[in-house]
Amino acid sequence: MTLSKWERVTEWPMTALALVFVFAYSWEVIARTHIPLCEKTINGIWVLFIIDYVVSISLARNKKAWLKNNLIMLMSIVLPMFRPLRLLRLVAVLNVLNRTSGMAVRGRITMYVCGSAILLIYIGSLAILDAERLAPNATITDFGKALWWSFVTVTTVGYGDLSPVTWQGKCIAVGLMITGIALIGVVTATLASWIVDRVDSETTKRAKKSDTEIKQLQDSVMRLSETVSQLRDELHAARLQTNADGTTAPTR
Repeated sequence: MTLSKWERVTEWPMTALALVFVFAYSWEVIARTHIPLCEKTINGIWVLFIIDYVVSISLARNKKAWLKNNLIMLMSIVLPMFRPLRLLRLVAVLNVLNRTSGMAVRGRITMYVCGSAILLIYIGSLAILDAERLAPNATITDFGKALWWSFVTVTTVGYGDLSPVTWQGKCIAVGLMITGIALIGVVTATLASWIVDRVDSETTKRAKKSDTEIKQLQDSVMRLSETVSQLRDELHAARLQTNADGTTAPTR
């Protein structure tokens, strides 16, 4: 068993578990019913994520490099306060769609960014509501407010009408702001790349059209030159024939 084979085998099962985790966590935070059942489900999936992490790091050839590239996974497993980070496992769905969609690179990037932004806003809303709802002087007390706060935070607008009061909420806010800046950078770069490609395409089309017109003009000039040369030869032959017949051409 190799790491790549293990990841291929567990990719969809772990993604399905992440979806179950989303449902259980959402139900616990929003509905606030059947909390013991939700906690058991979340803890059970947490154990499975730990097993996946241990097996993955044991199969990795360069364990230090693998550990460095999966720090978020380690944080979500070791520290219970970061349990919403386990939902980032759903990003694997976007990776699978990217490999099977057959779209151009820019289309895959757009799909990945849009999917990541939606997932990030939803996760941030659940996390901030879970951290803030019961805190004293809290302003984020329902899912609607949490969703609005997550959206304005990810987009780096920050109206200031809602703000976290707990240190967990402030950590979530920092994470959303940093990730939001990164997503906006990707969107801006993709849009700039599209504009540059369009300009290059139009410039290339015009250059090809100009080259075609120049070539056609050169061909016309060449054909005209050949016609003039033929007429000159015919005129010269006619003069020679006239001289041979002993006649002279009329002069003015």
